Amino acid sequence: MKRLIWFSSVAVLLILIIVVIGLNPKSSSTSAKGEFPYDKLPVLGSKDAKVKIVEFGDYQCPACKEFTEQVKPQLKKDYIDKGLVSFYFMNFSFIGRDKTPDESNLAALAAQAVYHQSNDAFWTYYDALYREQGAENSGRITPAYLVDLAKRENLQIDYTKLQQDIEKQTYQNEVDEHNAKTDELGLKYSPTVYINDTQYSGDYKDYSSLKQAVDKALAGE
Repeated sequence: MKRLIWFSSVAVLLILIIVVIGLNPKSSSTSAKGEFPYDKLPVLGSKDAKVKIVEFGDYQCPACKEFTEQVKPQLKKDYIDKGLVSFYFMNFSFIGRDKTPDESNLAALAAQAVYHQSNDAFWTYYDALYREQGAENSGRITPAYLVDLAKRENLQIDYTKLQQDIEKQTYQNEVDEHNAKTDELGLKYSPTVYINDTQYSGDYKDYSSLKQAVDKALAGE
């Protein structure tokens, strides 16, 4: 009987420990590890930077537009331009899924096509896609619109090749690989940001919180 009571007490104690751990997870602004093909992604800044940031985004996503216009410029000024951080982009083109045409996918195809002609032109185009963002799945994003946007931005690329790459879906495999990565990582929203392969779980709109996470990564923490 004493042995039974002892085992019962141990079992209760273990249950209490599990509950306490569950109720008090370790506080952190980062979680969920990932590995990324940096050499195959558009990059802003020095590839040799100590800290690498990856953004997953959809060109039709309003929150991504906000991140691009409000947060990325601060990252660029404080870290990227100083060679401390390199910034990468991967497609999370989910808003247009199950729609015909899939406008998120079309925009991603166009951006990838621009990237393969010029990494610098990609970032100009990336900014333009977000700046000119309209209503989701409105029918405005077509191959003709995407080529015209590149021309209006005066991108130093071959526009005929761009149109052909969009229409022939030349880089569909890359867009699919990016989206498969979001499934692998279990991503639920965009933008999602990774800092040195670790997911940033703070508020993407809170630059001070993001800056703190970047500073920790620079310090090797």
